[in-house]
Amino acid sequence: MSATTSDVSDERFLRSSSPLQRLLTRPELGSLVGAIAVFCCFALAADSFLRASSLGTVLYASSTIGIMAVPVALLMIGGEFDLSAGVLVTSSALVSSMFSYRMTANVWVGVGVSLLVTLAVGAFNGIMLARTRLPSFIVTLGTFLMLTGMNLGFTKLISGTVSTRTIADMEGFTTARALFASTLTVGGTHIKVTVLWWLALVALGSWILLRTRAGNWIFAVGGNEQAARAVGVPVARTKTALYMGVALGAWICGQHLLFSYDVVQSGEGVGNELIYIIAAVIGGCLITGGHGSAVGSAVGALIFGMTSKGIVFAEWNPDWFTFFLGAMLLLATLLNTWVRRRAEASK
Repeated sequence: MSATTSDVSDERFLRSSSPLQRLLTRPELGSLVGAIAVFCCFALAADSFLRASSLGTVLYASSTIGIMAVPVALLMIGGEFDLSAGVLVTSSALVSSMFSYRMTANVWVGVGVSLLVTLAVGAFNGIMLARTRLPSFIVTLGTFLMLTGMNLGFTKLISGTVSTRTIADMEGFTTARALFASTLTVGGTHIKVTVLWWLALVALGSWILLRTRAGNWIFAVGGNEQAARAVGVPVARTKTALYMGVALGAWICGQHLLFSYDVVQSGEGVGNELIYIIAAVIGGCLITGGHGSAVGSAVGALIFGMTSKGIVFAEWNPDWFTFFLGAMLLLATLLNTWVRRRAEASK
């Protein structure tokens, strides 16, 4: 086993341990315990929380966070984070809408152009990080500020207001809405298609981390970048791919935003990047990198969804939501640190 992977606390290296040891060292353990506690709390506080309709509402709220939390978690496992993720969602929606409107093209042309532009932003973040060796905080903060200004400036320049024009009457809108913003009925419960996107990304992220060479590279880069580079891991390429993964999630969320509401406000998305990071941390990711899982990020997003909607169902003061979120973040960080130490001690 190489030096880059010997420091990685991941279930792949604990197969010789007992089932209890493996359970205690899984990155998502803390978030799973927290999810059960949150569910029981709101199940007791609000009878409506257990209704089928409430399940659909909670899953939808979780999925809109979870779609971004998965690639953000992979990026954090790789030792970096992205402050531009929230506004990039809005940028993706704005590009789709304004390109389709101005070019009077099929909506799918705008969707395709938006994908290329969004991936280019992700690649820009990764390349700038590799070439300048600046901290990801500085690089992505700069991207965040540039995108925030561009979102507002281009929207006003093209539409004359801070929101986009309607494209609901354009060719391709109906099929695009079916893919990105439709509602399915399962057993009498209305489930948004974003839940399927979310589950697909969780499965893809887990497969990449646990079954591919790229997964080894991600853990190695996040665990010890210099050692990873010394044994031939393509550090720059790995991090650029991770940033492009975040961009892909932003594109999916952006298209959902556009085709759900038809018009997009240029100021949306600011602050959401912190929610994605919080979901990943609650799900077991460490800020220092090298530890976490895609499943854990999904559980973290589920906790967010249950808390945000559970407070409403319980008729509590919604002002307390951020307090609960902050408390869960601190508890999750402490528990994740303990799990990490358990994993290191068990090897």
